[in-house]
Amino acid sequence: MARCLVIGANGFLGSRLSDALAGAGHDVVGFDRYSHGVRAFSSPDVVPLIGDFLDPRNVAAAVAEAEYVFHFLSTTTPASADREPTVDLRTNVSASVELLSLCAAAGVRRVFFASSGGAIYGPQARRTFAEDTPLLPVSPYGIGKLTIERYLDYYATTAGLASVSLRISNPYGPRATPAKGQGIIPITLDRIRRGEPAVQVGDGSMIRDYIHVEDLVARILRMVERVPEHRAYNLGSGRGHSVAEVFSTIRAVVGQDFDVVRVPQPATFVDHVVLDVDRFHREYGPDRDLSLADGIADTWTRMTTP
Repeated sequence: MARCLVIGANGFLGSRLSDALAGAGHDVVGFDRYSHGVRAFSSPDVVPLIGDFLDPRNVAAAVAEAEYVFHFLSTTTPASADREPTVDLRTNVSASVELLSLCAAAGVRRVFFASSGGAIYGPQARRTFAEDTPLLPVSPYGIGKLTIERYLDYYATTAGLASVSLRISNPYGPRATPAKGQGIIPITLDRIRRGEPAVQVGDGSMIRDYIHVEDLVARILRMVERVPEHRAYNLGSGRGHSVAEVFSTIRAVVGQDFDVVRVPQPATFVDHVVLDVDRFHREYGPDRDLSLADGIADTWTRMTTP
């Protein structure tokens, strides 16, 4: 079993990963600000460590004893990075490079970086993206993720820091935070619960690859148990669903209709993203993922059950 540090342990993905790692018997430290005084993870075996990602002293203390570091914290979202690109550079990218430098100095065995399975590929004529597809991001968020991936290459070359980029598609499920404005499924379910109209970006034809958070975390655990052969992996369902299809499935699951407010699609959004997940399956075997309907039903049930 390994000593694991999860950066961003109080977030949607970080909290689920922290619970899963602890459940698998690893020693887990969960680094986050815990600014609201609430712990999103449920395992009593996760040791919370309060710290600021933007303070190198806090980060240095956190990585000092870690074997595996999971970088699952971002100071921006695709929308916020679009509004203020320099904030992403000054905070997220800069602090991530500092983290990698500290990991290299501390002798961390491997860094797992939560990259992007959509924005990093950018708008291209192809509809399915493999790990060796050219990376052509046009959004600040995607450019930032690619920059951090390139610094992973730099520290691998100069310091021997092993790392793997997890190019995650569109995760959804319990513990998602609709208030952060990321994730059409949890945002829409939350708006339905509040009696508010759903928001549709564009004409409804935009296609994304959705994966339930439990299926995603199960993949990551397998990569911890066996050394990855590659430096980057697409982690998604390998199937695409349009926004219109997602809304139709949500209507069927919740058993009610809802109004839709349409807003323009930002110029930096990619119209069609489906991940080629063959690399992961060849190395780690096939998956039995929840269907979109079952995953949405699980999310809705846990969201509305006290």
